[in-house]
Formats: sequence, C-alpha cells, structure tokens
Amino acid sequence: MEEQKIATRADIPDSDKWDLTLLFADVGKWQEDVAWITATYPRITEWKGRVGESAQTLAEVLEFEKQLDLKIERVYHFASLQLAEDSANNDYLARVAQLQNLMTKIAETSSFVVPEIQAIDDARWEKFVADPALKDWKIPLHKIRRMRPHVLSDREERLLALGAAALDGYDDAFSQLTNVDMKYGVLIDADGREKPLTQSTYSSFLLKRDRDLRERAFKQFYDEFQDHQFTLAASLSYSVKADVFRARARNFRSALEASLFKDDVPVTVYDGLIDVVRDGIPPLLRYYELRRRVLSVDQLRAFDTYVPLVPEIETYVSFDEAINKIIASLAPLGEEYTRTLADGLRGRWCDRYETKGKRSGAFSSSSYHAPPYILMNYKRDVFADVYTLAHEAGHSMHTWFSVKTQLFQNYDYPIFLAEVASTFNEELLTHFLLEETSDPKMRAYIINRQIDDIRGTLYRQTMFAEFEKVIHAIEEAGGALTLEVFKGEYRKLLEAYFGEAMVIDPSLDLECLRIPHFYHAFYVYKYATGLSAAVTLSQRVLAGEAGAVEKYLCFLKSGGSKFPLETLRDAGVDMTTAEPINSTIALFEKRLSELEALL
Repeated sequence: MEEQKIATRADIPDSDKWDLTLLFADVGKWQEDVAWITATYPRITEWKGRVGESAQTLAEVLEFEKQLDLKIERVYHFASLQLAEDSANNDYLARVAQLQNLMTKIAETSSFVVPEIQAIDDARWEKFVADPALKDWKIPLHKIRRMRPHVLSDREERLLALGAAALDGYDDAFSQLTNVDMKYGVLIDADGREKPLTQSTYSSFLLKRDRDLRERAFKQFYDEFQDHQFTLAASLSYSVKADVFRARARNFRSALEASLFKDDVPVTVYDGLIDVVRDGIPPLLRYYELRRRVLSVDQLRAFDTYVPLVPEIETYVSFDEAINKIIASLAPLGEEYTRTLADGLRGRWCDRYETKGKRSGAFSSSSYHAPPYILMNYKRDVFADVYTLAHEAGHSMHTWFSVKTQLFQNYDYPIFLAEVASTFNEELLTHFLLEETSDPKMRAYIINRQIDDIRGTLYRQTMFAEFEKVIHAIEEAGGALTLEVFKGEYRKLLEAYFGEAMVIDPSLDLECLRIPHFYHAFYVYKYATGLSAAVTLSQRVLAGEAGAVEKYLCFLKSGGSKFPLETLRDAGVDMTTAEPINSTIALFEKRLSELEALL
C-alpha cells in the first residue's frame, strides 16, 4: 500500500515558507537583541519610588519601557514563529523558555511602575495628563488608570509577576501533548492508500464523501484523546484555577468579569449573546434535519456535520488560485488594501503547508516593525482553507493598517475587534464566489459553506462560551472540576444545542478537552460577536452604502486607540444590543431557505 508521509521543512521550497529574516537575519542577531534586553532592563529600577515625581519623569519611564517592549516583542515574535514551525525542535523550545524566564524577571523588576502610577492622587493626575510631555501616552494611561481598583501593592504585584510563567504551564503541557506526544496513526482510504491522521488532517477526513472513512477517522481520533483524557482534564482544570486565582487576587467578582474588564465589555454583552443564540437554535435544528435528509442517513452523527451537501463538487484550489480569489473579493476595499495584501501573500508573509511537527490550525502573528505573518496548513482539497486564508489575511491587514496609523503604544487591538476584521473578509469572499458562478450546484456548495461558517462561528462558539462560563462558575463556587464534571457539563450543552437533531456519540464528550481556546478562557465568544459585527458591516459595504468603506477602513486604522464597543459604534454597529446577532441568525435562515430550494 502507498503511504503518504508528512513533509519535513526541508521538503518545502523557501517560496512556500514565511521569511523570518525580515525579523532577524540570523540567530546571532536575535541573541544580540536578547543580550541587550538582559543588560538594559535592570535600569528600570532607577525610577523606583519616582514614577509619580512629575509628568516628565513619568514620560521617561514610559519611553524606557517602550524601547524595551519593542525589542521584547520582536525577539519573542521570532522565537514563537520558529517554534510554530516545529514544536519538537529543542533549540526553538529552549529559546521560548529562555524568553519566558527573562520576561518573568522583567515583569518582576518593573512591577512597581503601575502601582506607582495608580498611587498618584486625582488632583495631580489631572495636571499630569494635561502636560505636553505625556501627549502621546493619554490613551494607555487612561487604560492603566481605570484598572486602579484591581492593581495591588508593589509586593503583591511582584509575586504575581513571579508566578506568571508557572501559572501558565498548563497551556504548554496541553500544546506539547496534543501536537507532539499524541499519535493518531494512519487511515486507509477507499483507494487502499495509507494517510496519516493528525490534528490538521482530521478536518480533511470529515469532509470526505465516504461515511465509513469519516466514522473511522472520528473514532480513531477520539480514541487517542480517550487514552489521555485524565491528563487533559487535569490541564484544563488548572487552567480554570489559574483564571479564578488571578481574578480573585485582583478583586474581581468572577473570572468572566476580570476577562471582560480590560476591553470595557459588560458581562451583559456576554450573557446577551448566549440568550439570543439559545433563542435562535430552531433554525440550526432545521438545518441539521436538511443535512440528514440530503445525506440519506437514518440518524445524523457528529462526523456527518462537515461533509459538503453537494456531492458532485470536489474542489481543488491551489494556494495561488486562493490568493487570486481572495484579492478579487476584497476589491470593494480599494487598491491600497488589495495591493498590499497581494504583495504580502505572493511574497513571503505566509508559511503555507503542513510539515512534520508544525503547529496545527492557522494564525496571523505580527510585531510593530515586521510583516504580519500568517501560518497555514493549507490543503487544496479542503475548500474551507480558502476561507481560512481570507480570515487570517483579515487579521494581517488589520495589523498593517493599525501599524501604519498608530503609535506603538496604541497599535495593538483587542481580540474582540480582531475577529471582526477576519470574518468581514470571509463575508466578502462568499459574496464574490456567489456572484462569480451561476451553476446551481456551485451556488449550493458556497451557500452551504456560509451556513456552516455561521453554524461554526455563531452557534458553536457560543456553546463553547457557555461551557467556559459554566466550568468557571463551578470552580468559583468551590466545586470539583473532574473529568466526569467536564464531560457531564459538555454533554448537557451538546444536547441543548444539537440533541434534537443529532445522535451524540459518547466520544464527543471529550471534545471539551481538545479545544485549544479553552486554555485561554473567554476568548471564543469574540468569534461570535465578531461575526455578528462583520455581517452588519459587510452588508453595508456590499450594498454600496455611502461612507461604509471609509468607516470600515477607519475601524482598521484605529487599532487599540479606543475600547472595542466604542470603536464598533463609530463604525456603525452597537454590540450592546441584540440586533447584530439577530441579523446574523436572519442571514442563516435566509441562506438555509435558499439551500433548501437549490437542493
């Protein structure tokens, strides 16, 4: 039997890899910057006890920290991207560990700065922020100052800084276990060929027409998680405990409130999302019933929920073809946007294909003076990967515009806004693809893809968000987060969101242990809110509404200069209301009716 092996880095031409020499020409240059940081950061103690001395002194401290942060961001960016290339490379692991230790020392040494800023009395503070010496620092200072009730004493802040790396150990353990140690084996396809089953290829198998192959992939994949379920449950439990510890240490009422506070997002927005989506479940169940009928199965199972409903169409889109489609779809945003993105993708912003040891999934990663790199595990037979590339390109262009417009201290935008830019691109891509074809089967395929996108982003991520809320509440109430508790709570949600339309295999309870975002809690709800905002904004751009493109580009340029709800209000979306979420559910229903008619 022919065996298909995973390529190594050496097998891939340089043109298909990102060019990290734009960060550092070689490791020697990286080491020089690390040495500079190591030698320079202790100077921060020169300002200890003096931060609130005058506006000029405060400006000096902030500028010193900025120079450090620029270097730190760059060296960590390089090291983390290298580790993403190969999670088992000892040199890469050592560099990231070296930086983590260094950053812990820096955080410990500089932990006095924020408490001293908070200690400045209100009257003097008003004079400080009016001083020209701090004109470039008003936004970050406002964000620091509003944290005043949650900033601790110098000694307490030092202890939290010392413990940061240890508290985050669960994430490294999860990543190493699932990306390196766990082995998922191989599968024999309908042609008798052996194909490796990995975290990345799992999604490919679920798209295959062969139901037996899909079921074998599902079972074999989750058998490996079954073998490691207690270790994974322990990692997830300690992730939750760390969140609760940090929230309590900083005087928040809950870990959820602590997570939302930084973005100035009320808990009511989070809860409102769950309530509106729960009310909107009936169209989702209707879709699953359509899927069951079209696939001609007696009972729908989890491994039946991703395969396209249009069996005659198998897509093979090369990476370069994907770029062409994406650039054409984004034409409404203007030449500067499309030209910059095209040059980046056809150049070496992107690490394109899966290689042995490479991190699964996809991401966009950037620093202030470097390209906004994109990691992909692109497969030409997975049409969803075209959307993934468009999605990550949205992140990268958001960063590109923000860097071009904002000062370093204001350029970094929160995840809440990042998911708007990425999903906006997907919406424009869908519109373009539907306009491009008159073939009913292809139209059905694309509409099915958008329905599945809304299902996966709005419904599924909201279910994930509800799970995070539930397990943190259990920990906060003094309950035990055991493997059975995780599986039991997740099972309740699976039944609430899908149970009337789908048979839920016992193995699916283990899904709660394999979602990487659960180890970075209260992140996933932003996918759902981001989609809802993106649907609203993209509909205005596509309708040719006056000023819609300009408002959207201003949104990209704003970076982190305002809080996210304010930024979105300026762009024309109020996320404190149910309207954007209801509009997305309405789009789901509209597309579902179109799909029912086409099929």
